[in-house]
Amino acid sequence: MDTRVQELVEYTINKFGLNQYYLQNYYFNRTVNSFNETVYTLAMEFFPNHAEKDDDDLNPDGTVCIEINIENRKFTSVIFVMGKSYTENGFVFNGEMEEVIEWVENETGLTYGKHFQIHKEEKGEVYFKACINSISVSPSGWINIKFNEEGKLTLFSVFGEFPSIEVAEEFSLNFDKIDHLKKEQIKLINFPSYEEKKLYSIYAVEEIYITNDGTRTIPFEIFKDEKVDHIIYWEEPLNKSFERKYINWMGEISAEQAFASEPSPDIFPITELEQEKCISAVRDFLRQEYPNDSGKWVLKSLSREKGYIHATLKANSQDNYVFQRKMKVWIDPEHFKVDNYMDNDVMLETFNEFQPSDKGTITKEDAYEMLEEYFELIPTFVYDEKQQQYVLCGKLDCRYGVNAASGEVVLLDEI
Repeated sequence: MDTRVQELVEYTINKFGLNQYYLQNYYFNRTVNSFNETVYTLAMEFFPNHAEKDDDDLNPDGTVCIEINIENRKFTSVIFVMGKSYTENGFVFNGEMEEVIEWVENETGLTYGKHFQIHKEEKGEVYFKACINSISVSPSGWINIKFNEEGKLTLFSVFGEFPSIEVAEEFSLNFDKIDHLKKEQIKLINFPSYEEKKLYSIYAVEEIYITNDGTRTIPFEIFKDEKVDHIIYWEEPLNKSFERKYINWMGEISAEQAFASEPSPDIFPITELEQEKCISAVRDFLRQEYPNDSGKWVLKSLSREKGYIHATLKANSQDNYVFQRKMKVWIDPEHFKVDNYMDNDVMLETFNEFQPSDKGTITKEDAYEMLEEYFELIPTFVYDEKQQQYVLCGKLDCRYGVNAASGEVVLLDEI
């Protein structure tokens, strides 16, 4: 074992009181954060001394899976399997929120109220989310912590970004500045009720971010992929069956790569030539697997992740469902061949069994008048790709919708 790995293992054992455990396995992970920086972590699995892997190759109860950032020695994930802990002199909480917050601050180096705030609290579990001086951020960071009835730590995870910036700007955006956008963001969407197995046509607001000065909008997006928006056409199908290939997401990362902070291949932009090769690869794949779908798919975006180029496709003609027809395609960046794909058509086919929505009588103008009092403008710091910095915005949103058939104002979460 590399001496640097050994030192991190011993540090982890002492930190969490794992004297009654032994190291079963370890490996390196490599990710790229929202700022296109390569992050290396060491993942470790510790088994209780009395336990071995069972015949199903499952980790025994009480196994501890721990991940640590090798650069700053901050732990990003701690999971006790089935919530069982055999630690000695480990972390024990008395259930007071102040104690939990102080522990999180010590472990992360973040400050409560400045970098994170409470999102949700349940018995033995707390969720925190990222903030900038108590204002939400997007994309957000999340912290989750659990402890058992004895107060012993059973789960701790940190995910996403927790930006630290000095803010002098006051939130000044108001509805008067964006009145024209409110009506534009109302869309007629089919919402499925799984309980009633029925579709409801609902006028709802599509979230959007508006900069604090009201001059620009930023789409509500979870993933920042490279936009393509290319409709895929072909004249003839490809008479060759498509064979899926197994994708190994883990890969092999050496200690030398990790401790040298070798840049991940995922940080490099997709060139114009690579984009053209990806379009060609996707076209050939569609000609094989969807031979009658020429012109029916749009290549929306490309991104690098885990050594593959991920292509996101959406149907060129969409129904107004809350869930849209889309496909994820994984391209080998060396040979520019599609290795595998995932289509959400199976999920959408379940809606064919649902009772169709009732005929709508309510107009968009009617819905706007009914929803106007429920609009929300929530201060949010949004990472702007163009400026490569966080920008103070207002998130235009609405938790309510209007049933297009009955005119009833409904809470969207209750459909």
